[in-house]
Amino acid sequence: MPASPGDGTTVTAAPPPAPSSPENAAATDAGSAADSLTVADAAEPPAPEGLLTAEQAAPEGVPAAESPAPVGAAAAEHAAPVAGPAVEEPVPVAGPADERHEAADDREDGRGAEGRAEPAPADADAPGQGEPVQAGQGGHAEGRVAGAVAKPESRWVLLGRVVAAVAGGLALFAAFPPLGWWLCAPLGIGLIAGSLHGARPRRAAWIGYLAAVVFLLPGLAWVRSIGDDVWFMLVGTESLFYAAMAAMAALVFRLPAWPLWFGGLWVLMEWARSLVPIGGFPWARAAFSQGESLFTPYAALGGVPLVSFAVALCGALLAQAVLNGRAALGGRAAPGERAALGGRGGLVRGVAPLALALAVPLLGLAVPRHGDEGRTVNVGIVQGNVPGQGMYALGDEPAVVLRNHANETKRLAQAVREGKLPKPDLVVLPENSTDIDPYRDEYARQTIHDSVQDVGVPTLVGAVVAIGTENRATRSLVWDPVTGPGDYYDKQRLVPFGEYTPFKEIVLALWERAGLVGRQSVPGDQPGDLKLGPVTIGAVNCYEVAYDDTVRDTVRAGGTPLVVQTNNASYALSNLPPQQLAMSQLRAVEHNRAVVTAATTGISAYVTPDGKVSWQTRERVADMNVVQVPVRTEQTLATKVGALPEWALMVMGAAAAAFAAWRGRRRGDRMGDRMRNDG
Repeated sequence: MPASPGDGTTVTAAPPPAPSSPENAAATDAGSAADSLTVADAAEPPAPEGLLTAEQAAPEGVPAAESPAPVGAAAAEHAAPVAGPAVEEPVPVAGPADERHEAADDREDGRGAEGRAEPAPADADAPGQGEPVQAGQGGHAEGRVAGAVAKPESRWVLLGRVVAAVAGGLALFAAFPPLGWWLCAPLGIGLIAGSLHGARPRRAAWIGYLAAVVFLLPGLAWVRSIGDDVWFMLVGTESLFYAAMAAMAALVFRLPAWPLWFGGLWVLMEWARSLVPIGGFPWARAAFSQGESLFTPYAALGGVPLVSFAVALCGALLAQAVLNGRAALGGRAAPGERAALGGRGGLVRGVAPLALALAVPLLGLAVPRHGDEGRTVNVGIVQGNVPGQGMYALGDEPAVVLRNHANETKRLAQAVREGKLPKPDLVVLPENSTDIDPYRDEYARQTIHDSVQDVGVPTLVGAVVAIGTENRATRSLVWDPVTGPGDYYDKQRLVPFGEYTPFKEIVLALWERAGLVGRQSVPGDQPGDLKLGPVTIGAVNCYEVAYDDTVRDTVRAGGTPLVVQTNNASYALSNLPPQQLAMSQLRAVEHNRAVVTAATTGISAYVTPDGKVSWQTRERVADMNVVQVPVRTEQTLATKVGALPEWALMVMGAAAAAFAAWRGRRRGDRMGDRMRNDG
């Protein structure tokens, strides 16, 4: 079928007639010395698929020597003559040196002689009918002659790419909570990889963008609580990163072992969108669909990035298995490639990637896990609920959220006195468990102090406190039943447009809702290790659980167990709370720490160090409990090495894309030189 120039593969033409002239016979003798070329290769450069040979182009009844130049040929000074008397300019004949040079290139690519026949579907981005292919238009230029023209990609092939991209995006969404069908993650990424394979970078970019939109629109539907316009803008912005990744992936598909490089590019994409713009948005990373799966143990080795890499690698291997199998069965392959893939070799090329794809998740079972250290702590968890919903979840009545949580704390104390619950060593309240600053308001201070005295143990209170006259801080505040407020941790990763307003003057002028932020939050600059009762907890606030370095620094500072205080009231009953819980599951395995989550409206939960949810609440209800939590101090390899695996994977993917681009340009330049010399 037609193939576009620059798709990273070459086209096999039907072999020309055997040589009969002395010149061609000599070329044949020279070509036989190069074991990578056939007699027909040496005799005459093959015409790219989709072009008419001299015989095909000649009108019926007219000898080939009298026929016009091939259809769509370039300007006369650049076109190779098709036929003519011996005194005219002859068709250039490949010499032994050229053959050895091309064969060496093929061996360098790991393709062998038949590798030059690897087909790729044409791309509508390629030059159209009648337009000459210029040097440097990418891909494997060998075998193309001056004036080579490729047909546009079939509409059916393009439709197949679109369908695969859409299906891949939907499957990837299904892998995330609340559905949580984790096997859909590698399947979805495999479909996306298949939709990109063989496309040129420009086409791959918009196909990747389409897949991302299909994935992120439902995946980030919780943003609709703020507004549909914000939802669309966020999805549109984040999808750009997937488009860039897809364009680079189109390059690495030309290399051997491309699933590895594709996985590295996936990690690079997730890193980039976790960084920019305005602090990044690390939500919906592939790893966060693997809260409890066969891929989860990889988190203990290389953190969240290694889990994403494993999922992407598995998906890419599945795509490679299907593509190789299809070629072996005669799908999109040219006759020469079907012969090369036939028999035992085709079976191996189809089965080997499938076997590797299955091995990737299964190898996660071999990751060593840390054992119990024989120490536990009883943690009380309080979920007080809020009166409203959406953007007005905290309600209009002052102090109602404060009273809800104070009353639920007293209810926990009563249950302990009645023997219904074990006595806690510490109690955790959610982020924003008081909607009034206890430093400045005596009523708030006294209400909190009374409830803490009732339970009788140190309590972690979530408060929004004033900083000066214009700013505020989201604070995890240690409250002692005797001495009152003490040590604290200020949230470092702030939610744009929720806790502060980027480009404040412009945004406030355009969106009235932006004024709901009120005082601008300022970030803290210290990790969340806080002494609370008999342990030093690791405080993490809500949005921060998605950031690798913030959680890692807290663990390295000595925090155990991890305590995630969160306020999901504006997003209650959406897909945000279960997605955030899956992140806590992954963090537990990544750092060998139990994770306790306290939420205003849910989901409050306790996650064991091996990532299992041991207890959780329903949403939009008041609830409380006391759980026995293991205290682990041993660090995983992921905690020790930090971001090194992520950087290694990113550099690997980026280097592969750069090499593929350089090689394509080098071949294009060499093709141009040949065309000029032949002319």
